[in-house]
Amino acid sequence: MGNTLYDLVAANKRKTFLFIVVTSLFLGALGYAVVQVLNWGIGGYVFFALFIIIYNIVLYYNSDKIALRATGSVPADPDEFRVLHNVVEEVAIAAGVPKPKVYIMPSPAPNAFATGRNPENASMAVTTGLLEIMNRQELQGVVAHEISHIRNYDILLMTVVAAIGGLIVLLRDFFLRSMFLGGRRRDRRGGGQAGLVLLVIGIVLAVIAPIFVALIRAAISRQREYLADASGAFVTRYPQGLAQALAKLRDAGQKMPRASAANAHLFITSPFGKDRLDVASMFATHPPIDKRIERLNSLVI
Repeated sequence: MGNTLYDLVAANKRKTFLFIVVTSLFLGALGYAVVQVLNWGIGGYVFFALFIIIYNIVLYYNSDKIALRATGSVPADPDEFRVLHNVVEEVAIAAGVPKPKVYIMPSPAPNAFATGRNPENASMAVTTGLLEIMNRQELQGVVAHEISHIRNYDILLMTVVAAIGGLIVLLRDFFLRSMFLGGRRRDRRGGGQAGLVLLVIGIVLAVIAPIFVALIRAAISRQREYLADASGAFVTRYPQGLAQALAKLRDAGQKMPRASAANAHLFITSPFGKDRLDVASMFATHPPIDKRIERLNSLVI
């Protein structure tokens, strides 16, 4: 089973590389359309390239802070949340990774997520609602799931997906607001059909690119949730703990007020109570909980 897990990790890394390459082509095409429509010339291409590089560097090094701030997470006091700290530490030791920073989300909706760029710079947050309904074995299962995301470098992929997705949406908004100004300038200059064609291509990219990112993000998230479930079960040697925790999360079905489409894929279960669309749809960020429980209960450790 160990080899199978390693194979799945390697396969997901290949998917990550493919995702970056394909979405980079989308970004390149969108950037070319923007520069052409606005008549920026060579300076426009340089500006666009520098913008993408700086945006991704800043987001890469601050993604955990952004996620924690967006969810209202605060550092978990070691005395008040002693059991949580103990569980995180023992599971981290069993998984062979440094103990992540531990945070609390003041929300009655039970949920949890991990964030960061690598195991040495990782954070994990759980809601107060999750601590209220989980026993120690179930809490171990949830923590092991999140630490598996850290150990498998899922948090790096999630950062890349969020960075590229956010950038495409930002460029889409910029393009839609500025293309009319560029179009009017071309009309005054008597621009030709080439400009119109580029404008149409730009609009198509602006509409399709975010949908494409959402589809890929959902597909990657679903596969990585299954992998983190299995990896976490092998860390604790008790798949039923996480299975029971998932059943409680399913039955709770509470929505997190501060959840958004940008961070939904980070959580252990959908923070919307259930996915906005049917959980089995291609846009769902998480696989159906019943299927996850079924897989866990079928594991032989």
